[in-house]
Amino acid sequence: MFLQTRSDLPPFATFRSIGALLLREMSTTYGRSPGGYAWAVLEPVGAIALLSLVFSYALRSPSLGTNFPLFYATGYLVFMMFQDPSMKVAQSINFSRQFLSYPRVTFIDALAARFLLAVITHLMVFYIVMTGIHIIYELNTIIDFMRIFETLLATAVLALAIGTLNCFFFTRFPVYRSAWSVLTRPLFILSCILFIPEDVPSELRGWLLLNPLVHLTGNMRAAFYATYDATYVSLVYVYLISGLALAFGLLLLRRYHRDLLER
Repeated sequence: MFLQTRSDLPPFATFRSIGALLLREMSTTYGRSPGGYAWAVLEPVGAIALLSLVFSYALRSPSLGTNFPLFYATGYLVFMMFQDPSMKVAQSINFSRQFLSYPRVTFIDALAARFLLAVITHLMVFYIVMTGIHIIYELNTIIDFMRIFETLLATAVLALAIGTLNCFFFTRFPVYRSAWSVLTRPLFILSCILFIPEDVPSELRGWLLLNPLVHLTGNMRAAFYATYDATYVSLVYVYLISGLALAFGLLLLRRYHRDLLER
């Protein structure tokens, strides 16, 4: 049904719809003033600074290297690159419900618009924060740019997949959103932002590695710490989880998206 509907639309209708939804998302999320975008950068900077301040008093050095901001940024920014876009995508139908009644706008357009803006914003934040840390602390880090790229790509794909699947459940079962928020609250700790898997006892490490975010934070840290051999990282596992979640989410939305709009 969805493919037939899309094929009947004029050329470039998809891009126009996504563009219009993206502009609306920009104005509602960040406002019309530069201050809205500044907060997108200040929030992770504040979180990293607070973590660095607190743990610098408790520990002599982080689990890797000697610079607390760099260590926490390599974990926290990856976590936010997943968390924020996935939540934005999950609320796409509820957020754009009034526009989805138009035949030229589909749920795919709503998903794409929210996903693109969130990912672009977090890529900008990642560049600004990482560049700022290296300039302020005068770090001479050997950086593996290809590994950074593959980590950010895998994180974005995972965010899209989980967000798409949750888009159905959030809209179909409103109570699920509250349940998801409670269940994922420990995710900040379990994603190895404050430590590395090697710090965890071996009998618990296998359970920890079931979390795909652990593989992503580990791969990002390996990109900034040349001596860190993150042998446990498997991006294939991350893409497998992402592929299953995305396929199942799209299948459910394609089958029930009209019913969801009537709720």
